[in-house]
Amino acid sequence: MKTEHSTFSLSGYTLHRIDFDPATFTDTDLLWLPHHAQLSPAGKKRKAEHLAGRLAAFYALQQHDLRYIPAIGDNRQPLWPYGWYGGISHSGTTALAVVSREPVGVDLETVCSTEICDEIADSILSSAEHELLKSSELPFPLALTLAFSAKESVYKALSFATNDIPSFTAAHVVAINGQHITVQLTAAFAPALAGRICRLAWLRINNQLVTLLPKTLQSA
Repeated sequence: MKTEHSTFSLSGYTLHRIDFDPATFTDTDLLWLPHHAQLSPAGKKRKAEHLAGRLAAFYALQQHDLRYIPAIGDNRQPLWPYGWYGGISHSGTTALAVVSREPVGVDLETVCSTEICDEIADSILSSAEHELLKSSELPFPLALTLAFSAKESVYKALSFATNDIPSFTAAHVVAINGQHITVQLTAAFAPALAGRICRLAWLRINNQLVTLLPKTLQSA
C-alpha cells in the first residue's frame, strides 16, 4: 500500500501521521503485521485503515528506540509495550499515533457537515452542552466535531479504568476555545473518575480535527 509518513507536534507530543492510498492496498501488505491472521475476516477498507494505524504506531515507538507493532487486545485495543501507553486513530485516508510513558489519548475526525450534526447532536450532547457549543466562538459543526473527538480521546486514554464502553453522556463538555476543549467525567464513565476534569489540546488540519489528552492536562 502506498503511504507517506510525516510528524507534527501538539501539546509537547510528537504525533506520527500516515497518509495512505487504500486503492493500492493488497492483502499481502498485511503480512508485515505479526497478527495479520486476525484481520482475515475484515473488509478491505478496515484492513487498510488498520495497517496505516499500526504503521503510524511503529514509527511512534521507533522514535523511542522500540521496534514493536502493537497487537490487538480482547476489546480491539492496541497492546503497547510494557510501561508504555499510546493512541491510534484514523479518518478518511489518514492515520495518527502517539506514545507516552503516561496515559494519553488521541483522536482524528473529519469535520461534520451540518446535516450530520443535526442527526447526531442529541446522541452526543446534553442540552447544557448544546447551549455551550452554540454560544462558543466556533462554528457549531466544528464545535460538535470537537466534542465528539474529545470524548473519544478521553475514553482512549482512560479506558483502563472503565468496565464497559461509556456512552457519550458519561462526559460533559464544560469549556471550549480555539486551543483547548475541557470535559468533566461523571460516575457513568467510571465511579473512581467521577468529577475528573480533562483538558484537551486540539488542532485543525484542513478539514480534519485532532484532539489530544496528555497526562499533563488531566486533573482531579
